[in-house]
Amino acid sequence: MLEVKGLRKEYGGLTAVKGISFNLNPGDIFGFIGSNGAGKTTTIRMIATLLEPTSGTAVLNGADVRKDPMAVRRMIGYMPDFFGLYDDVKVWEYLDFFAAIYQVPVKERPGIIDSVLELTNLTVKRQAFVQSLSRGMQQRLCLARCLVHDPALLLLDEPASGLDPRARAELKELIAELGRMGKIVIVSSHILPELADFCNTVGIIERGELLAFGPVSQIVKDIQPHRVFAAHVLKDPEVAMQTLIQLPSVVDAKLVDGELRIEFVGDIEAQADIVALLVDKGFRLAAFREDSADLEDVFLKLTTGAVN
Repeated sequence: MLEVKGLRKEYGGLTAVKGISFNLNPGDIFGFIGSNGAGKTTTIRMIATLLEPTSGTAVLNGADVRKDPMAVRRMIGYMPDFFGLYDDVKVWEYLDFFAAIYQVPVKERPGIIDSVLELTNLTVKRQAFVQSLSRGMQQRLCLARCLVHDPALLLLDEPASGLDPRARAELKELIAELGRMGKIVIVSSHILPELADFCNTVGIIERGELLAFGPVSQIVKDIQPHRVFAAHVLKDPEVAMQTLIQLPSVVDAKLVDGELRIEFVGDIEAQADIVALLVDKGFRLAAFREDSADLEDVFLKLTTGAVN
């Protein structure tokens, strides 16, 4: 379990992270969302023991990042947004080197290297030189390097940066698989639709403050508590709006860009009643769809775009 307790980081007169707290459990994939300069990387570096917090702490499986940083480092895999690769080193040699650093026994290394290569779909590149790999393969190799010591927590800072759509899709599936394996994964990004695909928990940070934390569905529900439907009525949409507002299940109805937006509470039967009423009253209905909020809507509503 990861417990982040009031983490705060100050640089002179600038407060980069303002006492944020959250808990994550094995299997959680946490999407850490924020604009550039919001405090994501600073928070991740404090959890990774690369920056000492001004106050507060983080505890991973009982090990405190301030009191026992070496114990924490043995349990984490950290993938920064920019990482170095060594030239004239083969893929298996690169992984073997890091396995040695993490004191993985010599006899166990070949099997572990084979396993992480298979997991990251790099087995065919085992004998290739690192500099010959594409950007996407280098990202996967860096992730494989983070896995050689079987960490409990993975810290991935902008892992999809610079990747093409296919490489991003492959990386998303790999991260989802790591969650299924029971690892805690923190992924920082500002590519919101991708995070919503595989994260079960998200946190939104702006100017060092954690504005929201929790399951994606719950955060979306908090900003849009009622279901919203958009109806394209071909004639007299204003009259249709006045008709619908009389229904007890309809909370609000208004015209937006020529479409009728209906906010209501109710089940699928109530939804069918709305359509039936419009048809019975003679309104010609060209389209009717649910207009659900998503992670991007939440982000835009909660944040102002301000940076430290």
